[in-house]
Amino acid sequence: MRRKRRVKIVATLGPASSDSATIERLFMAGADVFRINMSHTSHDRLRELVGIIRALDVKTGRPIGILADLQGPKLRLGTFAGGPQELKIGDEFTLDADPTPGDRTRVYLPHPEILSAVEPGHRLLVDDGKVLLRCTAKDGERAIHARVEVAGRVSDRKGVSLPDTTIPIGAMTEKDRADLDAALDIGVDWIALSFVQRPEDLAEARKVTRNRAGIMAKIEKPQAIDRLTEIVELSDAIMVARGDLGVELPIERVPGLQKQMTRACRRAGKPVVVATQMLESMIASPVPTRAEVSDVSIAVFEGADAIMLSAESAAGKYPVEAVAMMDAIAREVEKDPTYRGIIAAQRSEPEATGADAIAAAARQIAETLNLSAIVCFTMSGSTGLRIARERPFPPLVAISPDPDMARRLSLVWGLHSVISEDARDFDDMVSRATGLAFREGFSKPGQRIIISGGVPFGTPGSTNMLRIAFVGADHYADL
Repeated sequence: MRRKRRVKIVATLGPASSDSATIERLFMAGADVFRINMSHTSHDRLRELVGIIRALDVKTGRPIGILADLQGPKLRLGTFAGGPQELKIGDEFTLDADPTPGDRTRVYLPHPEILSAVEPGHRLLVDDGKVLLRCTAKDGERAIHARVEVAGRVSDRKGVSLPDTTIPIGAMTEKDRADLDAALDIGVDWIALSFVQRPEDLAEARKVTRNRAGIMAKIEKPQAIDRLTEIVELSDAIMVARGDLGVELPIERVPGLQKQMTRACRRAGKPVVVATQMLESMIASPVPTRAEVSDVSIAVFEGADAIMLSAESAAGKYPVEAVAMMDAIAREVEKDPTYRGIIAAQRSEPEATGADAIAAAARQIAETLNLSAIVCFTMSGSTGLRIARERPFPPLVAISPDPDMARRLSLVWGLHSVISEDARDFDDMVSRATGLAFREGFSKPGQRIIISGGVPFGTPGSTNMLRIAFVGADHYADL
């Protein structure tokens, strides 16, 4: 199966899309990677979903990616003795270490790390910013005294966000550690790490994964924006988590930050996923709004590697239709006459390495000679990532002998992943590349492709070779 677009689609699984028949329909409609939200998924259910997707791998003959999204720390209020409380502008309100149920003047905050970290002037957002408190004073590490600046209702266990405060806790809870171990044992391809504030937050996950899965840092905190370059460098991919980011930052800043993050990832050659509310109205409607269509198209024009559906595919009434609509929007954008110019204008100069120079040359030669495809042999995934960074206009086929790596690359812009044995020698490399280009529908007999790989064969990270080859009957007859 060959997709007719370069940007990839991530579809979240949930109550509306957890059976094997629906998952297959989502894949046929255009989903390239399936996201499993560990906030709502047990380990047994995770194993079941991964089994369904892996069976679909076999049935379709296509590597399909699986993303396990860790919950991350959840900061919440305690409870209220008299039920929900209405707070008015100017009211004084205290968050403290007393576990007694609260009232309209105070509430228990079961997070000593917040009590110690918040300083006067810092904001506390309750229930996704519906209520805004500003710290006016502190009672040591026992209480935060605040004034209500945005009125609203507070109730039991509502979430708390702290846009001005760097909280001295890691990005993984005990639940996350258990979920991470389970996800790695089951064999997912990507781990999304929530609540990343600093580059150091990635270290623990990196030690545990040991390259068994790619690490995707979700950018949803202002503190992460401040250290974005370092986080991009230490991550395998980035998710622009626009929902929480729009709560903790002025919402009008989010579009600009989305562009900054997309371009930073493109320069670094790291996949970037744009997420949250892309087709939100399709939770309840069979068609999106015009504004949502425009939102999706902007991410595609910007060259994002993937665009993601959350509740639309997990809990909405029209999960398959949402994926099909996202696929249709992406294909139409990529046919637009301005698309190539925008993508080309954002290309960065290659890094001063042989592998990056080879990748840039492959793209330039393929475009200059109008070759039918670029075929790269990649064991570690780095060759595929480097060529995808160039955003070439000819189709890009990545051949990997490692099924896990082939599935991981299913997230990357433009990469059509194929699982195949590594080349034994130059003749085998040409035969295998031309045969697969023909079989996968990228080339016809008489057309030419460009092949990229590394010598000696089978050595990860040794991209050092280009070859132009004709597709002919003798190259694919035995496949």
